[in-house]
Amino acid sequence: MSSAEHFARMQTEEIARVTGPSGVAQPPTRRRVIAVVASLTASLTIFRLELLKRLVGAGHEVIAFAPEQDPRVEQALTEIGVRFIRIPMVRTGLNPLEDIRTFWSLRRHFKRLKPDMVLPYTMKPIIYAGIAARTLGIREQCFLVTGLGHIFSETGGRSFKALAIRHLCVRLYRLAFKRARVVFVYNDADAEDIRRYRMLPDALTPTMVPGSGVDLEHFAFARAAPGGPVFLMVARLLRDKGVVEYVEAARIVRRIFPDARFQLLGHFDSNPTAISRQEINGWVGEGILEYLGTTDDVRPYLAACNVFVLPSYYREGIPRSILEALAVGRPVITTDLPGCRDTVQPGVNGMTVKPLDVAALADAMTSFARDPDLAEKMGRRSRELAESRFDVHMINRILFAGMGLAV
Repeated sequence: MSSAEHFARMQTEEIARVTGPSGVAQPPTRRRVIAVVASLTASLTIFRLELLKRLVGAGHEVIAFAPEQDPRVEQALTEIGVRFIRIPMVRTGLNPLEDIRTFWSLRRHFKRLKPDMVLPYTMKPIIYAGIAARTLGIREQCFLVTGLGHIFSETGGRSFKALAIRHLCVRLYRLAFKRARVVFVYNDADAEDIRRYRMLPDALTPTMVPGSGVDLEHFAFARAAPGGPVFLMVARLLRDKGVVEYVEAARIVRRIFPDARFQLLGHFDSNPTAISRQEINGWVGEGILEYLGTTDDVRPYLAACNVFVLPSYYREGIPRSILEALAVGRPVITTDLPGCRDTVQPGVNGMTVKPLDVAALADAMTSFARDPDLAEKMGRRSRELAESRFDVHMINRILFAGMGLAV
């Protein structure tokens, strides 16, 4: 059984588990004040817009917390009836003073606003919103683990520092999850690590959900334009995302297929593993890479490519960028790692390669360059996979049932 088939079976079992034998959740319908906490303001509309709409549409008062000021996001949230509050938070780094500031800010807001439920996602919101909610006795604590992060990956390191950071993270997760109602996870590897490190109370098990999902109407199927192969990678510009490997593999492929194009779309980041602007400019200057900058709408770029590539060795949950590519109907080349491999049925809608293996990545891209019909054939299967497994509305039903909210 492939990892994608295994994931599909787990998804079916999860729907049955949280909805019961009738297939329809029957939770209480009481109106709640729900605090949604994010570490990146833009993620509230990129990843959570449909969930937030559904929460408001079900009659709940929703308050979103995130660190950056982003007028477009704040306007979009206002239009759907979500209140936005900025909080201090540094997404990366281990500055204890900054993290304490985040904790006290959340605790102060929670004490004043008295939410009935907290729903944080990503590491720092989960830890500090979870601990703050626990100290205030907020009973409905629901957590969305979108990926445990690089420190829990095989490439996260075995140094004393790496092990010490992992140990600290485990202890903080245990504190945050101590009174959890539900802990959602995106892949079986994260679920296994949560069990292995005993992060949850004994009576609680992780609830599987297939990523953030994708709006299949917004990301409609689009036939690729004929012509030479155009490969596209969309990601934050981090080494862990496989940007360097993508460029090195492109060098190899272009020796055989000089007309092949390799595009990169994504924003620069403050993370310690970030790719510099000088590196990007160097690759562009060599003629290997087309850097497309950033965008608020990735659909035209997906429509213009033939194959989507994400050679990430970061500890992903389930990459949203891949889900969008599936929906538009693009075959995917990604790594055989948790989260990434859950989006691909090898030989059916794409290919998986070992992380950091430039030669294997180049071979996979060469297969599509040699056979233009392969991309179209696999791309249609990608769309079918998105429809059957990653529809955002189906995923939101799982989230609602797990949180005990009326659908």
